[in-house]
Amino acid sequence: MKSVVKTSKNSNVDAAISEATSGISTAYGIIFMSDYSRLEEFSAKLREKYPNTDIIGTAGTVYHGNTIGDSNLLIVTAITGDAVLSAGILDGISRTPLKHLYRLSDSVKAVNPEPDNTVCIEFCTSNEEVLVSSLNVVLDPKGIGLAGGTVFGAPEGKPSLVSYNGKTYEDACVYMVIKNKSGKAYVIRENIYDKGDGPDHTATKVNLSKKELIELDNRPAADVYMEETGVSRNELVDNVMKAPFGRVINDEIYISSMNGVTPSGSITNYKRINQNDSLYILKLLDYREINRDTRDEIKGLIARPSLIFSVNCIYRYLLFQDEGYLDEFLRDMSGVAPFVGYIGGGEQYNRQHVNQTMVCAVFA
Repeated sequence: MKSVVKTSKNSNVDAAISEATSGISTAYGIIFMSDYSRLEEFSAKLREKYPNTDIIGTAGTVYHGNTIGDSNLLIVTAITGDAVLSAGILDGISRTPLKHLYRLSDSVKAVNPEPDNTVCIEFCTSNEEVLVSSLNVVLDPKGIGLAGGTVFGAPEGKPSLVSYNGKTYEDACVYMVIKNKSGKAYVIRENIYDKGDGPDHTATKVNLSKKELIELDNRPAADVYMEETGVSRNELVDNVMKAPFGRVINDEIYISSMNGVTPSGSITNYKRINQNDSLYILKLLDYREINRDTRDEIKGLIARPSLIFSVNCIYRYLLFQDEGYLDEFLRDMSGVAPFVGYIGGGEQYNRQHVNQTMVCAVFA
């Protein structure tokens, strides 16, 4: 697949678009990411410049190579050759996530996917667990991998937004199904946590609508967490980067990040925990070693990748910042292939919505 990734830090919208699209005369598809305040302008003007191109985008903290930020930054990823793709929007996902699923089905038919060469990239605003299940009604039977992100970083009081073909939307998912005609395409994830030696727990009481874990092993969830980790109730949420919850499915761990504690001892989370889920309180591993393994995994799948499009959780971003590892991480990943992506409030990986994870779509 042929692609071009360009960045502009220009504060003028027209100048930023000119810089970030320089040399891109035509494109099969464009994925753009920008600061929140200019998302609508970028969306409209990119559509005006490329009226026959499928374009999806969102806003927040974004990165390309060693450049990362959430202000005065536009990143354009253009698919320019050796690919066939189709994009679309599923709107009203908090109310009727299946209503427009036929659009995704039409997109899949349009690209005619083949084994190990087709992936779906998406940005969504909410209702991730239901959304992922809905998307996989179409994607899973065709063997299409999913890599996506939940929009994060809207200013307080402002809605999360995604963009499709010149317009911005709330309560929606935008997607792009991409078939690599000249090589393989894969979806992978990086998890820097493990269950360690801690006991397994059972979620014995939950509130799904509030993503609230009320009881673990028939005890207040906060009491169990504090007892095992040795942190106080006031420290519990801040301990998320060292010891989040992990749901175990077929020996694989899918992370759920806590974000609050109620007076009664319930813990609220970014990922829904279901009744009777098997959970561990995880521990942070050697993330440098794990990232080396990730880079080796990518090169084992595709010797010379042409593009890595990724979503990194906000908690990974904050952890790497605090540990002084962020620049090294971006530099090392960019050494494998052009590395571009988004800092999300959650990640979608194949059949699961997860937290504190990196998901990547990797193209030959």
